[in-house]
Amino acid sequence: MDFASLIWIVFVLMALQPLLMGRWMTYQRLRAIARIEAKRGTRVITMIHRQEKRSLFGFSVSRHIDLEDAQTVIAAIKETPKDKPIDLVLHTPGGLVLAAMQIARAVEAHPAKVTVFIPVYAMSGGTLIALAADEIVLGEFSVLGPIDPQIAGLPAASIVKARDSKSPDKLFDLTLVLADVSEKALAQVKQGAVELLTPDMEQSKAEQLAEKLAGGHWTHDYALTAAEARELGLPVTVDMPLEFMEFMRLYPQPVQRSGVEYLPIDLPRQS
Repeated sequence: MDFASLIWIVFVLMALQPLLMGRWMTYQRLRAIARIEAKRGTRVITMIHRQEKRSLFGFSVSRHIDLEDAQTVIAAIKETPKDKPIDLVLHTPGGLVLAAMQIARAVEAHPAKVTVFIPVYAMSGGTLIALAADEIVLGEFSVLGPIDPQIAGLPAASIVKARDSKSPDKLFDLTLVLADVSEKALAQVKQGAVELLTPDMEQSKAEQLAEKLAGGHWTHDYALTAAEARELGLPVTVDMPLEFMEFMRLYPQPVQRSGVEYLPIDLPRQS
């Protein structure tokens, strides 16, 4: 074998390495899901959005809630027996309101108990989905987020506020159009949140909570802690099972590795 052939073999192995590692991690995750299901007697469905080494050459792919996620999650919920509880694991920055509402309605329609587990965060559309659950389980430092809609990358509530701060004759037509769309988006998201909350919450309280979460009272990336979520009336507990935190370790790290390093602690084994 000449040197050029050896170089080509090395190149092919390097190119295939991310793909092979991805297959191995998928296998490990399926095994972990099977163990959790056997232990808890539930159907486990996960929606994890991280930057992963998913392409052939290991480039990062950022994921958000989209219609493909909605189709897959809804299919998984629909094929689950009606008397089977569901554990839905969410880790997402959010995404399309349409897709999030579709998933949330499927969660709400499942007859058996649905528990949403959030090991790290479920922002925006992820929080919207969590509103439909019977129970929301957070880790000690896990967070939810506001569900206020964004129009052209800007908060809808802020666009409306900017329009109202000036007289119409001093505004561009585009500002008026964006404000009109923003008002519709705010009303639709609030209506959707009330729809998800009212089975277990009084109408007036659901409307107040929807206004708080969707009305632009915080920035869109505000970290809503478990204590704050409980004060708002959400069914939040802080009792994250260790197996769900361990499950998150089975997702590859981003290509740009973290600068955090530490030595593992060897815990004493039980005799």
